[in-house]
Amino acid sequence: MALEKPYLNVPGTTIFDADQSRKGYWLNQFCMSLMQADNRTRFKQDEDAYLAEWPMTDEQRAAVRARDLNWMMRTGGNIYFLSKLGATDGLSFQQMAGSMTGMTEQQYREMMLSGGRSPEGNRFVGEDGNAQGPMSQSEAWKEWQAQHQLAQAITQADAASQNAAAGQARVTASVFASHVPAIGAAVDHGKTGDDYWAPMFKGFEPSKEWMKKNTPDVIFLVYNDHATNFDLSVIPTFAIGTAAEFEPADEGYGPRPVPTVKGHPRLAAHIAQSVIQQDFDLTIVNDLKVDHGLTVPLNLMFGSPAEWPCLVIPFHVNVVQYPVPSGARCFALGQAIRKAIESYDEPLNVQIWGTGGMSHQLQGPRAGLINAEWDNQFLDRLIADPRDLSTMPHIDYVREAGSEGIELVMWLIARGAMADVAGGKAPTVAHRFFHVPASNTAVGHLILENG
Repeated sequence: MALEKPYLNVPGTTIFDADQSRKGYWLNQFCMSLMQADNRTRFKQDEDAYLAEWPMTDEQRAAVRARDLNWMMRTGGNIYFLSKLGATDGLSFQQMAGSMTGMTEQQYREMMLSGGRSPEGNRFVGEDGNAQGPMSQSEAWKEWQAQHQLAQAITQADAASQNAAAGQARVTASVFASHVPAIGAAVDHGKTGDDYWAPMFKGFEPSKEWMKKNTPDVIFLVYNDHATNFDLSVIPTFAIGTAAEFEPADEGYGPRPVPTVKGHPRLAAHIAQSVIQQDFDLTIVNDLKVDHGLTVPLNLMFGSPAEWPCLVIPFHVNVVQYPVPSGARCFALGQAIRKAIESYDEPLNVQIWGTGGMSHQLQGPRAGLINAEWDNQFLDRLIADPRDLSTMPHIDYVREAGSEGIELVMWLIARGAMADVAGGKAPTVAHRFFHVPASNTAVGHLILENG
């Protein structure tokens, strides 16, 4: 079932949605670069050389060379970003807007002096207004289309065939695991068999066996950035990674020697649009580096493969700077994410992972706090009564689980995405494990299979 996009039926209009943002990321970044005088100079001196520095598609570069704004927007450009290119060429906003209408510059100015274009006949495709009909195209765009017509037809046919395949995406399981940075260091330096670490890693052996039999197509992985990708200039409450790849971040020790994380841009953009339409405010991130919060759980479940065996959609939650989202908000967000995934027209097996926690405090005289009894009660409640658990106030997490124990609200996102929350069967507990300590932290782990 496709997402509702009523704006597709508005004539002569390209709405910049999550799909467009993903598609046009590097085109728009190129345009942003032209805000610097040195870059404008280099671009004017040798356009081809400058464009080659940006990982745009060949079509996007062709559209830029043609200065065809309609074409650029079709390939993901946004008018506010594209205006930087227009400004580099010495064009006003009115000149840029007029160039997309099929009018001469004088005709467009006269229309604006007469009060602008009327919405009459231009609200829906198929009416008789003066914005109806085919989009104005440059000769370069027409030539490009003629040359690539066969390839476009094949792509459209393949997409239609895939959409005709039976089934929607589904959430099959949720996985919960702590993401202690020292665990990553133990993996990276070959210390997993040391006396200190062996009991903790042994607890994940059943999980690795389970994962071999239940490897998903996509993991929607909820984690928090640890002041690596997001600094104090911008800290989004919820952020979804929509890129095709995510490189390991340098957290001060150099990037971890783990594989690049491969994303699922189409599903990520679909989830973003669906969840925002359900009134959750997400930040869409097209360029994201991922830290131990995301890569350590992957190690715990998959070991150290040459490549991660499935695609991953990173989902960041701010649990660093207060105010942080409530448990109830996270639990409701999980339900919105499940609804988004189940509306995606491809029979994908998707798992939702909640990471972070359990009890730990990393700062102040109370550093080192561990509350094993409370942690295990949290796991009990997460399994049996997550809705009630979601009402726990922040101060309870801080008092009982430590200042960094607030990360556990992220587990409620994964739990909220399970079928029983929406009236389905109760989940099956495939594995449960708890261990103290891993460096400064209690490690909790749980696998729930949808009933």
